[in-house]
Amino acid sequence: MICMADEYQGKYKLLKPVFLIGFMGAGKTSVAQYLANVLGLASIDADEYLELMEDRVIADIFAEDGEDYFRDIETRHLEELAKRKLVRLIATGGGVIKRPANIEIMHSYGYTVYLGVTADEAAERIPNTESRPLFKNIDVARKTVLERMPLYEAAADAYVETTGRKVPDICREVALRLIDSGVLVKVS
Repeated sequence: MICMADEYQGKYKLLKPVFLIGFMGAGKTSVAQYLANVLGLASIDADEYLELMEDRVIADIFAEDGEDYFRDIETRHLEELAKRKLVRLIATGGGVIKRPANIEIMHSYGYTVYLGVTADEAAERIPNTESRPLFKNIDVARKTVLERMPLYEAAADAYVETTGRKVPDICREVALRLIDSGVLVKVS
């Protein structure tokens, strides 16, 4: 098999931000980082950005201020990232689709790729499930994936299944989707 780095020689640019959405463990951050490295693009993890800007980890924000407050600041920071001049791959948090305003931001400013994954595969991929409340009970995680699936599908411009696949293979398909859509172009 040809290495993706060999297959996509040269520099590429995004014509608008690309938002990677999906359940935790779908590979959003890994895919963003891999594509950024191979294609010479910028990437950012929206949750890490939020934690940096708020100077607190998300678990503390939830514990101290609740989910509604967290979703408010998530929306604010998502819009900040979407409006930045540097066009980039943006790995979002798994619950970003819970707010219609976030879906509107992603549709207004960019292109959204839904990375699909089962709860069981996600649990296998996440090294420390103890820090993830949904994975203290796999049945709750399965239920959450099913509840969120219609929201992810409605928000997505493209869908890529990740279950049973490695990051380079997933990235190859994402890159092809972005090229086909005209969002990712090769620069001379």
